[in-house]
Formats: sequence, C-alpha cells, structure tokens
Amino acid sequence: MSHPHPELAPPPPLHPDGLRIVPLGGLGEIGRNMAVFEFGGRLLIVDCGVLFPESEQPGVDLILPDFDYVRDRLDDVEALILTHAHEDHIGGVPFLLRERPDLPLVGSRLTLALVEVKLAEHRIEPRTLEVREGQRQRFGVFDCEFIAVNHSIPDALALAIRTPAGLVLHTGDFKMDQLPLDGRLTDLGGFARIGAEGVDLLMSDSTNAETPGFVTSEREISSVLGEVFAAAEKRIIVACFASHVHRVQQVLDAAKIHGRKVAFVGRSMIRNMNTARDLGYLRVPGDLVVDAREVDELPPEDVLLISTGSQGEPMSALTRMANRDHPIRVMPGDTVVLASSLVPGNESAVYRVINGLTRWGARVVHKGNALVHVSGHAPAGELLYVLNVVRPSNLLPVHGEWRHLRAHARLAEATGVPQENVVLADDGVVVDLVDGRAEIVGAVPCGYVYVDGLSVGDVTESALKDRRILGDEGFVSVVIVVDSTSGKIIGGPELHARGSGIDEAAFDEVLPRVEEALTQAAGEGINDMHQLRQLVRRTIGRWVNETYGRRPMIIPVVVEV
Repeated sequence: MSHPHPELAPPPPLHPDGLRIVPLGGLGEIGRNMAVFEFGGRLLIVDCGVLFPESEQPGVDLILPDFDYVRDRLDDVEALILTHAHEDHIGGVPFLLRERPDLPLVGSRLTLALVEVKLAEHRIEPRTLEVREGQRQRFGVFDCEFIAVNHSIPDALALAIRTPAGLVLHTGDFKMDQLPLDGRLTDLGGFARIGAEGVDLLMSDSTNAETPGFVTSEREISSVLGEVFAAAEKRIIVACFASHVHRVQQVLDAAKIHGRKVAFVGRSMIRNMNTARDLGYLRVPGDLVVDAREVDELPPEDVLLISTGSQGEPMSALTRMANRDHPIRVMPGDTVVLASSLVPGNESAVYRVINGLTRWGARVVHKGNALVHVSGHAPAGELLYVLNVVRPSNLLPVHGEWRHLRAHARLAEATGVPQENVVLADDGVVVDLVDGRAEIVGAVPCGYVYVDGLSVGDVTESALKDRRILGDEGFVSVVIVVDSTSGKIIGGPELHARGSGIDEAAFDEVLPRVEEALTQAAGEGINDMHQLRQLVRRTIGRWVNETYGRRPMIIPVVVEV
C-alpha cells in the first residue's frame, strides 16, 4: 500500500448534485499522475502515468497507479484525457488499455502521436480524439475546454471541466516562460476568462511551489550550450529526457553552428525524435543527423550524441556508458552534458553515473555547475499569479511531494483562499465538490502496482522486503532430511551461505544447536514440516545475530523420507 489511510472510512454514496475527484497518483509523489472525476454515475480520467522505482524497490521497472477503483467501472468511463506526453502522465496508458482497449484517448497532436507509438509496441490500436487549445468538447456529462500551457514538451494542455456540480480547472504541468522556444505561451487570458466565470476548484501543479520567483526562459540555455560546445575538445554527449523536444532542438541548433554531426542514442530517444520530426515539432537540417553506428568513423571533435539516461536509469544508454557496458566508450577529453533536472529520488543514481563518467576522463556539465536546464514547472511567483487570476473558491494542490503541496497551500491562503477551502489530499483520498465546497469524504484502497519484466502486480511489498534483505544481508540455506514418521534427522544439516559474509566453516559451531533442537522436537512428537522449518529458521537466525549482528534471509529446506 503506497498511502494507506486507516483514519478515513470508505466514501459514502456521491451526492446527486456532487462531483467526486479521486486522485490515484501524483499526490505526495512526483509521478504516477492520474485523477478520476465522477458525476451522475459517469467517469472521466485525466492522465495515467508511471512512477520510476527507487533503490528500495529492487528489480522493479515501473510503478503504476492502482486501477482497482475503476477496474469494475471501465464501461462508465467517457474518456481518458492526456494533458501532455511525459512518462509520468502517459506511461501507464498501455496497462489501462489492456483492461479496456476501446477506451477513448483524448489529447493534443504530439501527445497522441507519442502515445500511439508506445501502444504499437504493446500491439494496441487505440481510439483517439485529437484536440487543440481553444477547443471545447463534451464527453457525456463532462463539458471540457482545452487551454494552451507552456511546459518542457510541446502541445501541453490545461483542462477546464464543467459539470452541473461546478467548474474545475486542472492546470496539468505548466510554467509561464515569456519567451518560449516555440512561441506558444501559457494562455493567461484563458485562465482569467475561466476565472471570471467562477472556478469552484483549482487543481494546480505544485512541483516548484517551494521555489521563489519566476522561471528562467529556455532561450537562456542556448548561449550556455554554445559555450560548452566551443570548449569541448572531443566528442559531446548530451543526455536529456527522451520527450524534451525543445532541449533537443537547442542541441541540434548548437551542433549545426559548431560543425558537429548528431546521432541519437537510446530506443525511446530515437522513437520520440523521429515522431516529433515527422510532425514538424523538431526541425532537423538534412545533413545533420547520422546513424549512431557511423560515429566511430568520424573525428571525435565532429561528433555529438544525444542520449537517454539523464536520471541514471539502470538500463539507459548513459548509465551503460558509465559502466563500460555500451558500444560507445567514453574517453578522456569527452564532454557529457546532463540537460535535465533531478527527479526527487534519483539523486544517488545520477551522481553514480556522473562519477562513473568522470572516472573515464569525461568532463561532466550538469545543472549544478552550469545553466544547462530550466524546470518545466511554475515556481511560487507564477503560482501566485495563477491564483490571483483564477480566484478559485477551493484549491486542491496536485503533482508534488508533501512539502510541495503544503507550500502551494500557503500560497493559496496568502492570496485569500480560506484555509478550510484548501484541500490537502493524498493518493486514494476522495474529495467531493458539493454546493461550491470541496471536502475530503473518505478514502479508497490505492497501492503501488509494480511492473517487473512481463509481470504486472505480481510483485508485492513482501517480495520487495525479501529482495532488500537478500541485497543487504544475503541468505543462508539449510537442507535437512528427516524421517516422516519419527521426525528424526537422517541426513544433514547441510548449510550454505551467499552474500552474508559468513564463512561456511563457521557453521560447525551452529550444527549441534540445530541437531539438538530437532531431536528435542522429535522427542515431543513434533513432525509437522512447517513447524520444523520455523524451528530451524529461529535456531540459525538467533546464532547468526548473536555471532555476527546480521539478519540474512534464512531458507530452511526440510525433506521427508
């Protein structure tokens, strides 16, 4: 369970004139964004993203929202609206569409294009509806208007949802860059117009609510990249999100100026940039891009690689380069640019990659030592601006950890939103909007769903605990053969250790204890296999803890003959 709420009961039936909002991800965390809206028995879903695992979740590839709340009601869903094409907003779509393949997907042109490529890998052909800013579209009882917002990917949208219960403005991820690379500004006039209509509930991006001021323009990065490229002696490797079309465009422009050929590295990077180029969102001079297999034939000072792996993902191209497990070998004199921010929880992995690259002689340029990235999320000054323009009756901060949500709440109160009208919720907490007031009314089960290889949901918290123990403490196995009738030992005990730091010769000390405990159990008539395994586990565990101060996993195998 990701966010259990034992203090909250299941929600009561929804008021006939009420709108229910159930966040299934994105609150109290950065990622896994998904919200369900309900009115009159019909549902609307906004976003369906993934969360990337942390070090205490070994072996996990992705973390999904928990679909249990909607699983039995998928036929009631009018549409799944996607605000933009970042993985933390669209990564879970293939897994939801496995449950209902004909679920209508709604989004902007680039968003749907990137989703469709992803779904093709899962052999899913979706039903889609392309929308654009300024458009108003009805989905059953939900009257939706789409508003342009600036973000670190083109074609991002905010969403106004009108129902008889009230008007909700969902900003999606946004910032207010006044000089965006593509000229597409956040539509503050649209926000003001909807605010004048009367916004009953504002659901707003909280990621940078603790950061004062206003966002730095993307354009300021171009000159910094130019300086870095001019100083580079050999190859340049730029790592960024595979969806950051604006950043890739800046890198391509700088590469052209400095006479370097560009190769894309990493499957998702190649896939997304091909899609962006085909749709006209990425402008690529005809002779600039070459195949990654051709770069070895070019002089190092003429090569620039654009790679995935800016977050230290274990299987990404950059991480494999740092580990010397990639065809591209980082050499002394190479320059590596990490053109992204650190997603909370990824810090250790990123610094591990930086250290690995530096070890092989590369110069690593990152946000900590150069202006090579600006955030895609509005800081406090811009959030205040939106609050003052929209003047919502209620605020539900979304998209952020608890420190971000609380900081956003303080901003709202400073602009005059009554404290009791600022709803701080968690994943699974149910919020009802009734008669212009938003209140928490209960909670629904809302756990982490782990993707491990091809399995979805099979890995439990208990299994992860076992993995952590195995990774931290190793294991000790013991094999014993007993007589099925008497329970007496007729073979073993045979002990082996892996990763526990215990010399197997030391087991001579504990063998008499195991034999004594089993002999005593046999004398008491205990011959149940489960009880005997537990007895062996306790006996060895006590000895290991007393002798070594460790707690490895102990795996007893008792064989009856």
